Amino acid sequence: MPAPTIVRNLVETVSANVGRVIMGKHHAIQSTILALLCEGHLLIEDVPGLGKTMLARSIARSIGCAFSRIQFTPDMLPSDVTGVSVYNQKSQQFEFRPGPIFAQIVLADEINRATPKTQAALLEAMEERQVTVDGTTYPLARPFLVLATQNPIEYEGTFPLPEAQVDRFIMRVHLGYPERQHEMAMLASQQDHHPIQDLGQIVSAEDLTSAQDVVKTIYVDDQIKNYIISLAAATREHPDVYLGASPRGSLALFKTSRAFAAAQGRDYVIPDDVKALAVATLAHRLIISPSARIKNVNPDTIIQETLATVPIPGARTRAA
Repeated sequence: MPAPTIVRNLVETVSANVGRVIMGKHHAIQSTILALLCEGHLLIEDVPGLGKTMLARSIARSIGCAFSRIQFTPDMLPSDVTGVSVYNQKSQQFEFRPGPIFAQIVLADEINRATPKTQAALLEAMEERQVTVDGTTYPLARPFLVLATQNPIEYEGTFPLPEAQVDRFIMRVHLGYPERQHEMAMLASQQDHHPIQDLGQIVSAEDLTSAQDVVKTIYVDDQIKNYIISLAAATREHPDVYLGASPRGSLALFKTSRAFAAAQGRDYVIPDDVKALAVATLAHRLIISPSARIKNVNPDTIIQETLATVPIPGARTRAA
């Protein structure tokens, strides 16, 4: 079986399984799986009650990964996330008790309710896949994914995520309200019990790590790389943007495009792969200028304008 086909089968299998719980949200489900394949992290931003927490739980059940949920609150301390060293009187030594960050899929629920100091406790784990407590570094298991949620309409008692942390999320997605037929199906499916209770593991963590390794082999032509860089550079030069997409944004678009191509069963990236993921990977990294903010300029719209103006590279065969 060709290597990209393995990735496509995994994406389709997991998407169908999660779709039994999260109905009518194929795009959000696929984005979550793509983030997993890229070994990245996902920011889910939407109003309460749309299934953000259930999406994370369903993904964890489907791939048999260790799952933990951190409910962020203003009084939470960094040690509540990373863990703490406790003195053992019997051994007369300090013993480390790991926190909820030591899981494979971590749901950071309402992350913007925590103070900046507690939010910063996630930075090392998200970037270096390790946690340092009292001078000792502990590696995190692979795969490792942080699914963070925040409610955009609740400003009372919240702390906006700093740019450095937002930049560490490979994508930002929105669930949105379900369509009428999907909401009707949801009511029917939960008449007796919640469908997540019947959700079982369909792939292993080893299958996922193998798929992650396949994604790293997907070919990206230099013209496509230049296209990605041009898109990011265009955001930095846009008159309505105070701070454009960082090089980490270019890398995120590069990685997700490879995962998207593999999910389609291809071993190479085409411009349409890049265009399909540009908004999800770049928009949340933009800081709109104050004058543009007054005019309600949307970062998503700026990325769409950029896609319309940056020339699309022509076709080119893969080098021998």
